Amino acid sequence: MPRLIEVRNLRFHYEDGTPALRGVDFHLEAGESVALLGSNGSGKTTFVMHLNGLLSGEGSVEVCGLPVEKTNLPAIRRKIGMVFQDSESQLFMPTVLEDVAFGPLNLGMTREEAASAARAALETVSMAAAIHRAPYHLSAGEKKRVAIAGILAMNPEILVLDEPTTFLDPPGQRALAELLARLPQAKVLVTHDAALARSLCTRAVFFQGGLIAAEGPVEEIVNRFGWDFAGEPSKSAQ
Repeated sequence: MPRLIEVRNLRFHYEDGTPALRGVDFHLEAGESVALLGSNGSGKTTFVMHLNGLLSGEGSVEVCGLPVEKTNLPAIRRKIGMVFQDSESQLFMPTVLEDVAFGPLNLGMTREEAASAARAALETVSMAAAIHRAPYHLSAGEKKRVAIAGILAMNPEILVLDEPTTFLDPPGQRALAELLARLPQAKVLVTHDAALARSLCTRAVFFQGGLIAAEGPVEEIVNRFGWDFAGEPSKSAQ
């Protein structure tokens, strides 16, 4: 079966010339969940922004067999859904239902089809009762679920989640981990949270200075670097 994501020798420099990615090779298999680990500024978020064409560097990036280039972006963005760190950046419509239906409408669905897809996605994330609420009235955990529903409503094959537990309290983090574990899509998870990586992923890659310094089973990478990826020693290294 073809790989869902294939990246070869990806390089990217910011406008001031600072190198952010210095030759990254990466792949994602169907049904796989991979954690991207490493300290702030190591290149993780810059990397995932190349997966749907938000950034464009040198090298090759393919998603579901399609090169990530301008002509393919509409098709690629149907296949890969990105959930950003700040949920509020994805929520802007007057009601939850309208927000989640926005993506399906942009894919060409009728209003009835989009509303049906939105309701199904909200049911999946246990937010069906909130369809008439304003997104800005939701808690941080609820906003995150609605943001995920907005992506699920477009039926992607891959989910990319950038620091999904940011702003969530411990119960909210656990609930989100349980939700993500139930979703069938392949996942790329950018996180500083070793516990979340352990619970959702079997493979991890460790970013350092714009390179992948190591990859392997999550537990092996956690133990090797002795780091909870936010700057504190992991329990396994103490």
